[in-house]
Amino acid sequence: MSSLFAILWFFMAEINIFSLGGLQEDGKNLYVVEINKRIFILDAGLKYPTTELYGVDMIINDISYLLQNKDRIVGIFLTHAHDDHIGGVYNILKEIRVPIYASKFTMAVLLDRLKEEEFDISQNKFITVHSKSLLHFKELEVRFFDVAHNIPDCLGIAIKTENGYVIYTGNYNFDQNSKINYAHMYRELAIFAKEGVLALLTESLGAANDQSRGTILEFNLRIRNILSQCENRVIITLFSSDILRIQQIIDIAISEKKKIAILGRKTQRLVNQAMQLGYLKCPNEYLANLKFIDEKTTNNDKNLVVLVTGERHEPYFMLQRMAKHIDRLIHIESTDTIVILTNPYLGTEKMAARTLDVIYRVTTNVKEFKPDLLPLSSANREEIKQMINILLPKYILPVVGEYRHQYALRIVANCVGYSDDKVIILDNGDIASFLDGEYRGITGEAPIGEVLLDGKAFKDVGDVVMRDRELLASDGLLMLCANINPRTKTLVAGPEIITKGFVYTNVDGDLYKDIIDVFKKVSIQFLVNKFINWSEYKNALKNEISHFISKKTKRNPIVIPVLISTDIEATKKSSSK
Repeated sequence: MSSLFAILWFFMAEINIFSLGGLQEDGKNLYVVEINKRIFILDAGLKYPTTELYGVDMIINDISYLLQNKDRIVGIFLTHAHDDHIGGVYNILKEIRVPIYASKFTMAVLLDRLKEEEFDISQNKFITVHSKSLLHFKELEVRFFDVAHNIPDCLGIAIKTENGYVIYTGNYNFDQNSKINYAHMYRELAIFAKEGVLALLTESLGAANDQSRGTILEFNLRIRNILSQCENRVIITLFSSDILRIQQIIDIAISEKKKIAILGRKTQRLVNQAMQLGYLKCPNEYLANLKFIDEKTTNNDKNLVVLVTGERHEPYFMLQRMAKHIDRLIHIESTDTIVILTNPYLGTEKMAARTLDVIYRVTTNVKEFKPDLLPLSSANREEIKQMINILLPKYILPVVGEYRHQYALRIVANCVGYSDDKVIILDNGDIASFLDGEYRGITGEAPIGEVLLDGKAFKDVGDVVMRDRELLASDGLLMLCANINPRTKTLVAGPEIITKGFVYTNVDGDLYKDIIDVFKKVSIQFLVNKFINWSEYKNALKNEISHFISKKTKRNPIVIPVLISTDIEATKKSSSK
């Protein structure tokens, strides 16, 4: 009887679905589907830091779970080329050699990023797929379908199990005015629905948006009106990843016989790749070659359209430089028209507001597109309903969004007949288990966490470093420099106090004198021994002086003692020889 049970268990599909990042946050999308112990990784993105994370360039997922189970990984399957979906791939490939599956454009962008990081791509498998691709992994199949988004070659991913498909949409919308490389294909969705969908992992970012959004046709009309009516230079801000919008503006500018300049290093790389692959088209005669501004060069041609691009805060930063006339290529003049197409991300709102204020001091010809005037790249309420109604999944798992977005998607699902127990809201690490096509609940928790990266040092910055940076930003630094003779155990020179960002003036003006007194009291304890324990000496100075400053001023600057061993007599003898 036990052997029969074991055979039945083998043929039951055991499926675990969880996220190592991307839930209840903005970015770091990495979803794991385990089917009969085999691991399918869906996307591997990064998250950009908020302003309080001083010096951090990006945040990626803790992949300790993947490292512990690397022998069970089938591959990484990517939906599209945005950083929040592919920016963490390099971190995984540094530790694990695992096949990568992506569309032609997504793969091109990924490989370019890996080469920039000096990764040897010959040491890993990179397989290009498309909507007609069918991959076999024993009894399992993986298929793909085109989705509309603001970057070319976006794919949804469908894993076929004996209990139905597990489908992950990535980001999508149903705007049917998109070009063919951005179009959504209904035929594949209908096939999945006919064969049965067990679980739908659908993005939830736009689930709370119940308002009508601007369409591509409306957007084109507004931009055309601006370019046709402006007699002077037009400067437009864009996010570098929005290739579709860049193409739209290029097309309109060409139709208005205007030259185009694209600024932004990262965007230029994306643009070059898109042009080489035929996803972005702009005749060379319409591309302006800007030179550095000098007495003869202003780059202020009347028929010029300048696209100012970048990630997150970069377009605002570049506009500020242009408005202050410190940029090397563009100086904003009163005759310029500024078009803002970059709604601020979380953490960049202050910079965006400040940028507008700086620009208005130079020119009042500012056209700021509000969110409801821009074609959204994420599905709104009605489009999510459309996706659900086409696929008719048994269970829905809201992904790619914060908790309020996930909850809003549950309300959307309720509107089309799904009860709350069929809409599974997870947090990062929660393991949703399915056995033989039925949801068993959250049966475990995968280890999760964040790795803070600074520059090219692909190592966690850590809590201690971040705490020090916060202290430096808020309370500054105080350094004490002193010369100690280790032979005579005497203070040769100093201590000299140097401060950066720490300014304190009391009525008596004795704070620094008192700090020196604390220094001398601590020093007495360590200069009476036969040998000086320099490490303990510095730690004692740091602790005592920090405590004293905090008690006196209610501030906590970073205290750094610098003790220099100086034996004057030994130096004299050495020099005389």
